[in-house]
Amino acid sequence: MSRVGKKPILVPEKTKVTYSQGVLTAEGPKGTLTRRIHPEVKLDISDERIEVKVDRSDKRTKALWGTTRAQVANMITGVSNGFERVLEINGIGYRAELKGRNLELHLGYSHPISFELPEGIEASTDRATIRLSGIDKELLGFTASSIRRMRPPEPYKGKGVKYAEEQIQRKAGKTAK
Repeated sequence: MSRVGKKPILVPEKTKVTYSQGVLTAEGPKGTLTRRIHPEVKLDISDERIEVKVDRSDKRTKALWGTTRAQVANMITGVSNGFERVLEINGIGYRAELKGRNLELHLGYSHPISFELPEGIEASTDRATIRLSGIDKELLGFTASSIRRMRPPEPYKGKGVKYAEEQIQRKAGKTAK
């Protein structure tokens, strides 16, 4: 049995949830999200709670059960509160600037990198911090990882783009004779 799948999802007051023909739509103060739900997973929607149920109990269905419950919970949280991800830029001369919908990154290469933000993701920058926000947790995480992948933090000096809560394992440099 899935421990995650068993938990009911509480729907806030200002959030409206509709489910028809395998498509779940959540509307809230922050926006609207839709997601196709796998046919083996059933949703039981009442006024203020959603329960995710499955008919069979094989390994694949149990995995779908927990995953679907987490995705639906993230939809509800996203349209009611939203999500935020913070990236830090470490290194001399490394910085980020926001120009319209493009994020211009100076990461030690010979040229600046222009990263176009996807629809639904908002960004704000300090010189050494990038603050991403949006209602779709999956898209937000993918965008943050795409930015981090441009210059991942290196273990000797810690230069690069990292998540704010991330701890970099530092290595000792060469020892002199």
